[in-house]
Amino acid sequence: MSSTMPDKKKMHRKKTISAIIITAIIIAYFILYFGIFVVLIDSAVLKWILGIIPAVLGAVMIGLCVQRIKEIKGGEEDDLSKY
Repeated sequence: MSSTMPDKKKMHRKKTISAIIITAIIIAYFILYFGIFVVLIDSAVLKWILGIIPAVLGAVMIGLCVQRIKEIKGGEEDDLSKY
């Protein structure tokens, strides 16, 4: 039984790290994608709007990542099993 505990802990760690990495990649994509538009557009109002959008989307992604990490720690490793 002790051999399954480290395996389970290792799986939790892998799932947590993967959630963090995916979140970081998506946030970097948002910043890069909208950053290109900010550079190309001359309007100050549009620059502000295009600066706020990735900030909001990034905050949502971080919230989802935190929620996913709580689910992993709580034992809900497979979200699809609920449906």
